[in-house]
Amino acid sequence: MSFQPVVPLTGYVGWRFLERTLEPQQAAFAKSQPVVRATDYFRENIGNVTSAADLVNDRRLLSVALGAFGLDDDINNRFFIRKVLEDGTIKDDALANRLADNRYAEFSRAFGFGDRPVPRTILSGFASEMTTRYEKRQFERAVGVQNNDLRLALNLQSGIADIVSRNSSDGAQWFSMMGNTPLRKVFETALGLPASIASIDIDKQRDIFKSRAQANFGTQTMADFSDPAQQEKLIRMFLVRSEASQSAALSGASAALSLLQSMPRVGRLA
Repeated sequence: MSFQPVVPLTGYVGWRFLERTLEPQQAAFAKSQPVVRATDYFRENIGNVTSAADLVNDRRLLSVALGAFGLDDDINNRFFIRKVLEDGTIKDDALANRLADNRYAEFSRAFGFGDRPVPRTILSGFASEMTTRYEKRQFERAVGVQNNDLRLALNLQSGIADIVSRNSSDGAQWFSMMGNTPLRKVFETALGLPASIASIDIDKQRDIFKSRAQANFGTQTMADFSDPAQQEKLIRMFLVRSEASQSAALSGASAALSLLQSMPRVGRLA
């Protein structure tokens, strides 16, 4: 039996409902049969995986591995994923380091095939670490089927925690956020920035993000967004602005449709 998250409302009101019911909903989701089957299989078999080839050749293991990092859509890109894993993250020219989305680097680093003489898959706590991530990410994914904005909001806490723990300098943390597609979407929307900002110089992008963060949240330090109060402000602004943007788009579409419907019909030429 599959458990579907209950998300009866949208926007910030929907977020507050989800916050209040999050713990029991996540627990019920983790106990649903599809999730249990996937995580049980991973726990029982991941210790036998010693290479990237082993992982990509077992679709059930790969599904959990990718799902733990929100990379589910890459399940059929086996050659690409194998290259990401085998290159590791130590060398600057490693594939994961050259990709704009830094979730690939997190994924490669977590398994350690290209970074360590012995991969992390054989560690005693590795299976639990990955299945916990998988359960959380799959719950977010299920929420996203109903409302993707709420999925992005759910990802914020763990996403920022990963960035702050991995990067010692504030500049590197901002660059890491900018390279994380889900997190970047939240910050861009909350700060009122267009997606087209991605086309300008990377250092200039960082300066704009920091300047807007200072103006809107009173800080330009990424680590400050680890604070729950700041995260709540960020989520509220993101959801309010996203909903306003969607409402404006719908209003514009409705106005255009009304205009078309009100136009006189042109008779057929004889």
